[in-house]
Amino acid sequence: MPERSREAALFSVSDKRGVEDVARALHERGVAIYATGGTRTYLVDRGVPAQDVESLTGFPALFGGRVKTLHPKVFGAILYDRGNEEHRAQIEQYAMPSIVAVVVNLYPFEATVAREGTTLDEAIEQIDIGGVALLRAAAKNAAHVAVLTDPSQYPNYLAALENGEVPNGLRRRLAVAAFERTASYDIAISHYLATKGELSPSDLPGALTLALPLAQRLRYGTNPQERAAFYLGREDRVPEQLHGKALSYNNLLDLDATLRLLSRAALGAEYGSERERFVRAAVVKHTVPCGVAQRSTVGKAVRDAIAADPVSAFGGIVATDTRLDAVAARALAEVFLEIVAAPDYDDDALDILRKKKNLRIMRFTPELPDELAAELRVRSALGGVLAEENDPNAEPERWSVVSERAPDDREWHDLAFAWDIVRHVKSNGIVIVKGGTTRGICAGQTNRVSAVQIAAHRAGDLAVGGSCASDGFFPFADGLEAAIAAGVTAVIAPGGSVRDAEVIAAADRAGIALVFSSYRYFLH
Repeated sequence: MPERSREAALFSVSDKRGVEDVARALHERGVAIYATGGTRTYLVDRGVPAQDVESLTGFPALFGGRVKTLHPKVFGAILYDRGNEEHRAQIEQYAMPSIVAVVVNLYPFEATVAREGTTLDEAIEQIDIGGVALLRAAAKNAAHVAVLTDPSQYPNYLAALENGEVPNGLRRRLAVAAFERTASYDIAISHYLATKGELSPSDLPGALTLALPLAQRLRYGTNPQERAAFYLGREDRVPEQLHGKALSYNNLLDLDATLRLLSRAALGAEYGSERERFVRAAVVKHTVPCGVAQRSTVGKAVRDAIAADPVSAFGGIVATDTRLDAVAARALAEVFLEIVAAPDYDDDALDILRKKKNLRIMRFTPELPDELAAELRVRSALGGVLAEENDPNAEPERWSVVSERAPDDREWHDLAFAWDIVRHVKSNGIVIVKGGTTRGICAGQTNRVSAVQIAAHRAGDLAVGGSCASDGFFPFADGLEAAIAAGVTAVIAPGGSVRDAEVIAAADRAGIALVFSSYRYFLH
């Protein structure tokens, strides 16, 4: 029998887009087509002759389809070394074909567990075993076998077939993609079982493996002389871009920082449900909040957030946690901005914003800010990766009034708001709030006194009667005294300094309210 007639291809796909084109092209070149049940039916219905895999293995699909392709005749036909005489002899001895292409995409595990209400049993049935094994086998033998894992790969493969031969370089690239797919698939499964599969998460993972597919190549990194790309494991995490230039590396960092400011997941204990009555708008520049306001309407929130520091807002990002209307859009159109982000937009608001040619208009899911606040946070360091997350076993945060005077209702509200914002400000961070709007923000100082002084300078006269939040404790009374000198009347900060008594005494001498938190919120 001529060697050409013994060539075969194996198909088993859940995503059937365009698969008939690949099967037909191979069939026309004399390659026998084998396929699993649903894929075979799909191909035959479209006029592509295809044999069931059981005609090769001699076994039907077993155990409700859990075992279909796990057989030596399948894996031998994929894995044998074409240049090895002993391997070729075994292929002849056991009447195996020579599989030259494996076209497999895996059970849609990620899509299944993303659906609300998916049970653990349903998720487990979507864990692909045979498909992963087929991809790994074909990728291992990429010197002789082409492995296709996604419909986006079909055009290049078909073009290579048209030219008469699939180049070794293309097979290698397809093999890399296959191993990347199986790695990300396993990570999705382990993450689900550890965090969402009705099992109790116990600790940070014993091994952290990141296999994130490429979401977007970026124009450059932080600076033009650097290369950059964006990798993401969940497509639904990417806000939808409705208008404007492509996103840059810095844009993505700033957008992340801005959305986190909108989260309702980490509100202070004294806040209660009061936040629900307000719309929040936030302005960020270089990942640093420079204006945040909460108001009864989105138009007022946007305008006041920008007005909190209009100089810093220039070239920044603005996001709001509610649908953006024309009033808010007109306020935004008055300022040069890189990005505007909201859960949705009125049609007339979009018409206004789209007049700014380069403005990036983003739409995100309302749940995204809270999801970002709750996820594992990772960053690179010393060639490795640091990871942290909120400890589910931590004691609830406690606030204690330690001064002789307690905050009044207005001060409580502004303290809670300032405390909610300061956790997003790089340490040493200070936030001064008055009337539900940030008036002065200072981030990243090497001493707390300077941070207070800079925040107070930015607030100006609006610091008088305002409330101040510090992300860490005051190691000396001088930091608190700087806030008092600016006219602040209420302060919240973590306790725990060996000089807490001196700080409290300074508050009592000035007659201001001082609240200690049991937690600090350094951001590095």
